[in-house]
Amino acid sequence: MCGIIGVTGAADALDILLDGLERLEYRGYDSAGVALVSPAGVDRVRIADGTHSVASLRGATEVLNGRSRSGVGHTRWATHGHPTEHNAHPHLDCSGRVALVHNGIIENHAELASRLTATGHILASDTDTEVLAHLIEEGLAAGDDLIAAVRSTLVEVRGAFALGVMSVDDPDLIVATRRISPLIVGLTDTASYLASDIPALLDRTRDLIALEDDQIAELRPGSVMVTDAQGAPATATVLRIDWDIDAAQKGGFKDFMSKEMADQPAAVRDTLRGRMGDDGMIALDQLDLSDDDLRLLTKVIVVACGSSFHAGLVAKYAFERWARIPVEVDIASEFRYRDPVLDATALVIGVSQSGETVDTLQAMRHARDDGARVVVVSNVVDSSMAREADGVLYTRAGPEIGVAATKTVLAQIAALELLALRLAQVRGEMTGEQVAVEFAELIRLESVLAETLGRAGDVAAVAAQLAHATDFFFLGRHAGFPTALEGALKLKEISYLHAEGYPGGELKHGPLAVIEPGCVVVAVATGGPLREKMLSNVSEVKSRGATVVLVLEDGDDEGAAVADYTFWVPASRDLQSPIKDIVPLQQFAYALAVGRGLDVDRPRNLAKTVTVE
Repeated sequence: MCGIIGVTGAADALDILLDGLERLEYRGYDSAGVALVSPAGVDRVRIADGTHSVASLRGATEVLNGRSRSGVGHTRWATHGHPTEHNAHPHLDCSGRVALVHNGIIENHAELASRLTATGHILASDTDTEVLAHLIEEGLAAGDDLIAAVRSTLVEVRGAFALGVMSVDDPDLIVATRRISPLIVGLTDTASYLASDIPALLDRTRDLIALEDDQIAELRPGSVMVTDAQGAPATATVLRIDWDIDAAQKGGFKDFMSKEMADQPAAVRDTLRGRMGDDGMIALDQLDLSDDDLRLLTKVIVVACGSSFHAGLVAKYAFERWARIPVEVDIASEFRYRDPVLDATALVIGVSQSGETVDTLQAMRHARDDGARVVVVSNVVDSSMAREADGVLYTRAGPEIGVAATKTVLAQIAALELLALRLAQVRGEMTGEQVAVEFAELIRLESVLAETLGRAGDVAAVAAQLAHATDFFFLGRHAGFPTALEGALKLKEISYLHAEGYPGGELKHGPLAVIEPGCVVVAVATGGPLREKMLSNVSEVKSRGATVVLVLEDGDDEGAAVADYTFWVPASRDLQSPIKDIVPLQQFAYALAVGRGLDVDRPRNLAKTVTVE
């Protein structure tokens, strides 16, 4: 969530920090700050102006231009302490000679703060972060250099963290380390860089490495040294970046969300490209599980959060129908606390756009510790989850900047269905001809999605008619149920309107009590074995005064007769249908949010990458 940027050895250090913070804004934040470090001291500026903080920071730091070749910057998403200036990063020690930025949560901060204040330290904020600066200060006072002081501090703290630390005593040095929270470093001939995410550095360098847990990086102008927690040389994980900064820009669209919705046909196409071998077998080169491994599996568990969880729910239907294997889908933050039954015959699939979602990462680690095989579906190459899994399936959707997931969800569903087809082949549950039919349907989705996206004007017209509505219920049956959940989530995320998703059959078990005139019911009634039942469920809400919007396949006159408004989509096979059915629900949420004058790229209180529990 929080964004970290650092540089040493650059004449335009301040510009680098501010530019990097701007490129990290998509992560969500409520305050921002920079600290420039030189032998003369620390120049620090912090702003708590919500999502305008970085823009305000640029104006407030003009007087600092040229004062230093090194510094760190930060965008904060508050977890401990209100989003105020005195809680914003960077934080300093008592002497004002140590500057520190941090992403994550220090779980034992209260205990550490009590000890520090008892020995005379003055804590100037309400954050969990500040204790780190004072612990490092103690190490320096005891005669340690900055690297040793950071290393000794790591022994004392519990929790998740990514740190960038500087000291006036050695202003060309940045010490960086991480545990659970992601952190990357970059290098040129004359400068070194630090960031929490790749887009912050793409226009500066492609020579990037990802730090592993408890590794410590010493960044100096033009050099980086990586050691382990004991100080021994450590192997750096080199990142392979095949996209550029232009791909992380709006490309002429009004906002990132509209650009990324338009990217969806290409995202699905690229995820599928090269996945069918000449022998007719689904080819997943980086899966790293043998056919024998896959045959021995007795169950699949998908762990994910948010939209990725909905992708997992869609995939459950594919795995169970095609591969005939039982599937559980868990909210990642709850998975390890229910004491799941795992062994080597269980396959746990972690699904995360960033590959850094801490709840999903921790769920995967729990599964691995219990002996399960672990695979990750991720959009980011060499992410933390990808590096720790037995195998990985990349979605190839390209960078997604908007906080509300769009193209990555569709790519995740496509990737998971590929894995389901592969499992079905290996386990002998589908013939080559059957797999070819389903794969061809996935390939056809590129054109189906393009056609669906072209109907955005029709969706916007419906949204304009319903601009007054405040209560929305999304219904679906079978694979349409997770589609409905995703539609409700999109509406909540970017329009801030009340929206709930339910299976159509659950109406009689409670939700029907709150259906009344003024409610809008959006129901997914495309093809599939439960279409007629879905239309019956819609008739129930219609008779109670609800306004009904139906997602229907072209030519479904019977369904259209039940609806007040219709989102038409091309026909497809039922298990691939969610990939295209989600699109008008995205467009509907987008149109309502824009109509309300809201920022669709940066919804309030949310972050793109959730790296704290």
